[in-house]
Amino acid sequence: MTLFGTTLGGQELFALISLLTVLVFWLFVFQRQRNYVRWFRQWEAERRARRPGGDDGDTTTSDRPRGPWG
Repeated sequence: MTLFGTTLGGQELFALISLLTVLVFWLFVFQRQRNYVRWFRQWEAERRARRPGGDDGDTTTSDRPRGPWG
């Protein structure tokens, strides 16, 4: 078999197929990771919206006591 004027043997074909398989697998994993990040951000926003008082959890700007010593 020739590809771009280069004769490919069994070893070259196996390497090419393996490379393409790894690329497809990586794209699948990357897409699932992006979906998970999107889901987690949406879940976190909904969780913060459900909190009483609408507090976003930023304790540096609030006057609430922090920790056991206030």
